[in-house]
Amino acid sequence: MTAMQWFFGFLKKYRPKLFLALGLVTMTSAIAVVNPYISGIIVDDVIKGGNRKILPLMMLIMIGTTILRSIFRYCFLLTFERSSQNMLYTMRDYVFRRFLEQDFNFYNKNRTGDLMSRQTGDMEAIRHFVAFVIYSIYENTLLFVIALVMIFTVEWRLALCMIAVLPITAFVTYIQLKKVKPAFHNIRQHFSSLNTAVQENVSGNRVVKAFTKEDYEIEKFAIENDGYREAELKAAGIWRKYVPIFEFLANILTVILYLIGGIMVIKSDMSIGKMVTVSGYLWMLNMPLRMAGWLANDYQRFVTSVEKIYSTIVVEPTIKEPENAVEKKRFKGDIEFNHVSYNADEEVILKDINFHIKSGQTVGIIGATGSGKSTLMNLMCRFYDVTAGEILVDGINIRDLDLSSLRGNIGMAMQDVFLFSDTIEGNIAYGRPTCSFEDVVEAAKIANAHDFIMQMSDGYDTIVGERGVGLSGGQKQRISLARALLKNPSIIILDDTTSAVDTETETLIQNALGSIHAKHTVFIIAHRISSIKDADQILVLDNGKIIETGNHEELLEQQGYYSTVFHHQYGDFDEISSSGVSSVKGGNASNISSSGVSSVKGGM
Repeated sequence: MTAMQWFFGFLKKYRPKLFLALGLVTMTSAIAVVNPYISGIIVDDVIKGGNRKILPLMMLIMIGTTILRSIFRYCFLLTFERSSQNMLYTMRDYVFRRFLEQDFNFYNKNRTGDLMSRQTGDMEAIRHFVAFVIYSIYENTLLFVIALVMIFTVEWRLALCMIAVLPITAFVTYIQLKKVKPAFHNIRQHFSSLNTAVQENVSGNRVVKAFTKEDYEIEKFAIENDGYREAELKAAGIWRKYVPIFEFLANILTVILYLIGGIMVIKSDMSIGKMVTVSGYLWMLNMPLRMAGWLANDYQRFVTSVEKIYSTIVVEPTIKEPENAVEKKRFKGDIEFNHVSYNADEEVILKDINFHIKSGQTVGIIGATGSGKSTLMNLMCRFYDVTAGEILVDGINIRDLDLSSLRGNIGMAMQDVFLFSDTIEGNIAYGRPTCSFEDVVEAAKIANAHDFIMQMSDGYDTIVGERGVGLSGGQKQRISLARALLKNPSIIILDDTTSAVDTETETLIQNALGSIHAKHTVFIIAHRISSIKDADQILVLDNGKIIETGNHEELLEQQGYYSTVFHHQYGDFDEISSSGVSSVKGGNASNISSSGVSSVKGGM
């Protein structure tokens, strides 16, 4: 399927209405010949011939055709506008749905600004084509042809002189279309870049202010803005070359009429009335010639926009729904990684990962930054597909599971917390919008978020700013945790969920989570030993491999990476109590940042 075939697939539904509207355009154009024709009769028969009796009838016909033409024009303009808006609604909805069907790879390769421009500027160019360009091209072509035919019936010699401009017009239009296409591609590219620059700057305005980089960002924006302006001016330069030619060709018709027509009237080869009639048809020739350049530009802008949108949505997601997919309402939560490897762009991210987690167990995952911890969970959610090996949930390969069924059984509090511009209640209930308010409160209490929420002016009805603006990092993490818990999933993934909260709050959250662990299989990705020390099994990752596995005590005995990280965070120790550290030599227990933890990797 080509881009234009894809577009006409959406237009197909509105073809009956558009053909009816084009029928009204045809009648409007045909009626346009009446007034010039009657004007010629009035000059020859009434003014020169003295037959005043027909004047009232002639005037009545002219008024009637003018009113009728206005009504027809109003009807077809309304039809085209409504059809364009309805078609655009359907197309925009389809494109948005295609965006939602895409996987992580798609969004890794496409900038947000580019995708936004597909839904805004490119869609508007398509709407303009349907609402205006289609009927304009048809109407102007029809007017030109009708006018030529009528002039031939009035005086064929004069018509032959006027028709001489047609080959020149056609040739100039072809050249303009050919040259303006790359110019519009360039405009759309710069528009997308400008969109991206604005979107990133608005989203990251707090970082800009924190680093006092306003001047730097203004310079960056100026570069994008200049690029867009230059692209528009370059395209305007093409119009500047060709539009005057069309204007000249339109005006040359006037010269032909009054020069050659005037000579014919003087020689009595043509009456003055016929001269007036041809003069009345002149606008029907002039307007199409003047509009040719602009319509060519609008058409090319439309073609470029369709191609841009189609090239985006035609990309097939790499993660596809399996045929005969297995659907399960609720999983037990048995997880097995069997010789799993994953490569991204020929870079090895995970290599030969093997482990088996039983339902109801809690798993801690620790490792240096970039060791593959989050990727491990992304593969389990099937955000990406494994390069080799298989992942089994309750003994079923996730490639055979219905995607909605799989992900619906997983509650994930992501490392990069994203909150919607909605109420706190709406954000927590995002995964279960039909749940009761009591369920929302219960999830917030488990996540230790209830107290700070109630301290806000509107409580759970407090509107959260874009991406959680106005909340601290720890508050956003706790709302994200509550959102994951409220789904009541079989599998819970907590990706560094308590990194932004203090140790006291972390302890309260862990104690609350302890009461629900038996009902769920829980994966906790963390840099703090305190977050995972009570896990049934701890996986230690390094360079995409599991280098250590066991519980807290077993890993300490191995005197490997885990033990080294423990020493960095807690200092020397004598014994480990069930609650954590019973005695710490050398002073306070200190928490080292993730960058500090990862530094031990180099010393191993």
